[in-house]
Amino acid sequence: MKRVHYLIVALAVILVDAVTKWLVAMHIDLHETIPLIPNLFQLVQVRNSGAAFGIGANAESQAVPLLLNIGAIGVFCLVVVYAFRSSVSDRLLQTGLHLILGGAIGNLLDRFRLRYVIDFLDFYVTLNGRDYHWPAFNVADSAICIGIGLLFLDMRKKPAPATA
Repeated sequence: MKRVHYLIVALAVILVDAVTKWLVAMHIDLHETIPLIPNLFQLVQVRNSGAAFGIGANAESQAVPLLLNIGAIGVFCLVVVYAFRSSVSDRLLQTGLHLILGGAIGNLLDRFRLRYVIDFLDFYVTLNGRDYHWPAFNVADSAICIGIGLLFLDMRKKPAPATA
């Protein structure tokens, strides 16, 4: 029962991720862009069959999606085991792990259901008339990145182990 609020964090990520992806799929055509902050941020619908930030998306091999799913399931298992073996009172660590867990599940659900992940947050800058884009991403990706950041913060606050 002490972990319920952390599980709610993971569930909230899964839910918000699914709803935002559904809204994008229903209201934005594939590759359509909707500028929100000119020369900085827009919504776009991109289908990512690769890993984070589109890595491996153009691979010809059918093994790539399989390896991505196996990797995501592996991360899921590691995070669950580590979360339940770690102290429930370690809020920074637990929140980070559950953000990663929710994000991994959100993207994994897409991969199993659709065989790709819907990305839609597109940050870019225009310099000298040319656009430079950060790869599009989604709520699940954001939760994973924030969770990893919290894990790094958690590691920094703990004393380093003594060496012999």
